[in-house]
Amino acid sequence: QVQLVQSGGGLVQPGGSLRLSCEAPGRASIVTDTVAWFRQAPGSQREFVSAIRGRAGSTDYADSVKGRFTVSRDNAKSTVYLQMNSLKPEDTAVYYCSFRWGSGRFYSTTEDYAYWGKGTQVTVSS
Repeated sequence: QVQLVQSGGGLVQPGGSLRLSCEAPGRASIVTDTVAWFRQAPGSQREFVSAIRGRAGSTDYADSVKGRFTVSRDNAKSTVYLQMNSLKPEDTAVYYCSFRWGSGRFYSTTEDYAYWGKGTQVTVSS
């Protein structure tokens, strides 16, 4: 089993920033495998946001967040971060981190990930 502990999120005004964290306690493979972020708005399906994989820390982003969100990793803390800048009301959703074994390519569907955090609410509103 892989436990994922999420933190961060909250309420922010449009144009503001938030940082989400996803820790995999004691899980060194967070460095060698793949961690992804998804989000789910009310009435919508869960959608891919970003991912980071492999020792090189290759990254991937949905078109809707490119240039605004940055995914990064602290290997020593077994923690992945999602820095969200220039937030828009349409970014409002519950954000989930997820983990899968392997890092050969990017995976962007929910079916590709077996382990999930509990989710954290991000609300962008004035």
